[in-house]
Formats: sequence, structure tokens, C-alpha cells
Amino acid sequence: MTTPLRLGIAGLGTVGIGVVKIIQAHADLLTERSGRPVVISAVSARSRSKDRSADLSGYAWETDPVALATRDDVDVFVELMGGADGPAKDATEAALDVGKDVVTANKAMLAHYGQELAQTAEAQGAVIRFEAAVAGGIPVVKALTEGLAGNEIRRVMGVMNGTCNYILTRMESSGLPYEDVFEEAKQLGYLEADPTLDVGGIDAGHKLSLLASIAFGTQVAFDAVELEGIQRISIEDIHHAADMGFKIKLLGVAQMTGRGLEQRMSPCLVPATSPLGQLDGGTNMVVMEGDAVGQIVLRGAGAGEGPTASAVMADILDIARGYRISTFGKPAARLTPAKAAKATAPAPYYLRMELQDKPGALAKIATVLGEAGISIDRMRQYGHARESAPVLIVTHKTTRDSLDHALSGFAATQVVMGEPVAIRIEEV
Repeated sequence: MTTPLRLGIAGLGTVGIGVVKIIQAHADLLTERSGRPVVISAVSARSRSKDRSADLSGYAWETDPVALATRDDVDVFVELMGGADGPAKDATEAALDVGKDVVTANKAMLAHYGQELAQTAEAQGAVIRFEAAVAGGIPVVKALTEGLAGNEIRRVMGVMNGTCNYILTRMESSGLPYEDVFEEAKQLGYLEADPTLDVGGIDAGHKLSLLASIAFGTQVAFDAVELEGIQRISIEDIHHAADMGFKIKLLGVAQMTGRGLEQRMSPCLVPATSPLGQLDGGTNMVVMEGDAVGQIVLRGAGAGEGPTASAVMADILDIARGYRISTFGKPAARLTPAKAAKATAPAPYYLRMELQDKPGALAKIATVLGEAGISIDRMRQYGHARESAPVLIVTHKTTRDSLDHALSGFAATQVVMGEPVAIRIEEV
């Protein structure tokens, strides 16, 4: 009889219970597809008495995830607790130290410690699989490590946080301001316990750094990701972008240049007719560009019990089949340190600012832009307030350095009220 693959699942939240349900509902199908039974030996969670809508009575219980990770009847440690360090990292290290394979959905842990964990795994003959850590049910890790392995990847970009995409598309469809939609998302349970992880771009930045490592053969470098969240996007920005044929998305972009690896996660304007522009609600989308294949677009659910558990099971079945691959697509010792580079490719920018409503204010702004070498493509002025005039400017292509120079020069004009908003218009 074929030996079963025995799992120890740490973390019985939404995703963990989703994995349990799949194994219980599709035991025969999983055996047929992997060539061996997949069974759960033991589980671990903070509370044993919580009602989790699944029968766990047939599994051993460990209060300590480290003890679970090192059990003799566990072949694969499935880490679904979350958190960059603490119990999740301790238990993962314990599993790897004794040569057990690890499947995880923990993007924060891998973004901060991926290189050292990969080195430990390979030294012990173990593997780490993390399809569920990036873009939920979308098989983007498998696409990069397998389907596109014959390509030199030119660029990876996408919408990788469903909560931010929900907030931005909900603002547009409802006409509600950011603060109202943020509160709505909170009440619906869409936000992390620390909302900054979502709206500050940190969660999506973790995911981008993992994809960049695979795509460009570099060590994970989350600290080098340029992060800007969506907190400053106003309903006026949403409306102005729509007037010009654009949508605003929290967009991650990674590409290798002669100067080094660019990684940025920030709000961008994208054409409303593009695949990214048409992405609504909590859906994710990842776009990959290879020298041989051209552009590939993957779209799907970026979170939730079913989609994320589906990604976890894909990794488990690969291990059951005996398929083994280096954590980030090539041996950890051959991953090069990522030299961080800021984006220098010229792009048009959207600028919004409040000007004092007095003669010559616009001329002063135009002069500062001109001195920075920036030309104006379009300019609009919207309804006056009592003492200010909202002004919208779309520039021709310029570099971020030139734009920053102009932004710093606006203060000296003494006509700009508050801090201007600048958003890159991305070519997709």
C-alpha cells in the first residue's frame, strides 16, 4: 500500500479550516491526483474549544506548534498561523531543522526571513512551498518557477491586495470618500488587525518582494521596496482620473535594470480599458512579461477560505507527487543580493494641489515645473472654495527626480496650500 503523506497543520483560522475541509471532502480525488493518500495527523491552534465548523476529533492536538512541527507522524508542516516571527517562525525553523517539508501562506515571514529559511531548507534536504502567500488562489508562484522558467522575466506587476482594490473601486462606484469606505471595509472584516498592513501597501509589498526574488534570481529584499499606501487618495482623485480615462490602483511593479532592481508599491493611474483598469472589488491580478512568451495576465480571488486553501493544497500535492524545487526557483546560495534602484524611466504624472485663489498663482506653478524640465500636458481647475482653487495637472513624461525637484520648489512659491498629491501614470 502506498505510504500516506502526513500533515501537521498549525493555525486553524479561515485558511487552515479551508484546508481541512478540502482534505475531508476530496480525499479520494487527492489520492488519485497525487498517487498517495493525503492525511492529517495533528493540528494546533491557540484555542481548542472554539467552534470551527469542521470535525477535528480524528486528529491529535498540540498546544505548541513547535511540538507539532517535530512530531514523528508529520511529514509536512503546514504553517498557517501568520506573523513575521514568533511562533510561526519558531515552528517553521524547527520543522526544517529536522528535515521536514514546509507549506506556508506566510508572506511576512518569507519577506523578512526567506533567504535564511531557504538556506536551512536546502541544507536539510527539505522544501518550502508558498503559493498561498501571494495573490491567494492565483497560481503565480508556480507560473514563474515552472511555466515561465524558460523566459528572462522583464517585468512583474499587479494588484496584490484585494482590500485596497475593494476600497478604491467602492469609492468610485458609490461616490463615498476614503474614510467612509475604509470604515465599511473594517466592518466587513476585510482589513487586517493592523489596517496599515493593507492600506499602507505593506502586505502587497511583501508579496511583490517574493515575486521579484523568483523573477530576477535575487535574495528577497522587502526593505528595498518603495512603499506608498492609498490613504491620501481622495474621492476627487477618483473622479478626476475617471474623467481622463484612468482608474487608480495600488500597483506593484518590479523590474531589473542596469542600475539594479526596482521594486515599488504605490498608487498609479492605469488606462480604464486595460485589464488592470477593469479589475473590480477584492480581485487580484498579476501581469508577467517574459522575453519569449510576451505578456501573461493572471486574474482571480486574492484571499478567502477557498481560494487560499486551494493554493495550499496545490503545494501539498506537489510534495505528495515527489516534485521538489528550490524555494525561490534556484538554489538559495545562487540568489544574488539585490541592488536596490529607484525608478528612473520617464512617465507622465497626475498632480493635484490647492492653490491660493489669487492672480499669478498658476503662473508660479507653471514656472517651477518648467524650471524642473517638466511640461504640462493637461491642466484643469475645478470649483473654487472660498480662499483656494483646486487645480489638476497632468504632465508629459518626466523622471521622478525631476518631479520631486518641482514638488520641493512649490513651497517657495507660497501659493500652494497643503501638500500636493502626485501619482504616476503607468503604461500597462
